[in-house]
Amino acid sequence: MAESILSHKKLLMVDDEPDILTTLEGLILASCVDCKIDKATTYESAAKLLKSVEYDLVILDIMGVRGFDLLETAMAEKFKVAMLTANAMNPEALKKAHDMGAMAYLPKDKMGEIVPFLEDALKYEFEPGWKRLLSALRDTFIDLWGRDWEKIQKDVGMKLPSP
Repeated sequence: MAESILSHKKLLMVDDEPDILTTLEGLILASCVDCKIDKATTYESAAKLLKSVEYDLVILDIMGVRGFDLLETAMAEKFKVAMLTANAMNPEALKKAHDMGAMAYLPKDKMGEIVPFLEDALKYEFEPGWKRLLSALRDTFIDLWGRDWEKIQKDVGMKLPSP
């Protein structure tokens, strides 16, 4: 098995649900045992870490921890960020995450597949990474948003190939 690009990286995971953090940590460490992970369950503790520690990748929940405020802080520190959400899974939040500079926007129901998405966030530049993400999650987004998916693709400025 090839070594993960996450190997030897420092990650921050932020979610107000400790069980989500535990699950994420287990999924990531199963692919890369030497990854260093910090966890935060509040906006305040996450903001403090973002301003005092250097991270290769930050994973932010949107709801419960003021994820978009943390995204702004993380972007000011020049960190790569993946947004992870269940309750803010809508085209407007996806577009906002994209426009604010997040490298990924993932539904929590895809957590079991998170490692390849995180690897892509580190491996690819912004637009190519988003194209890969949107292509990989195309069916999920169509199931969620139906016709709105066409509009969000246009708003984000990406046209994906037909199935």
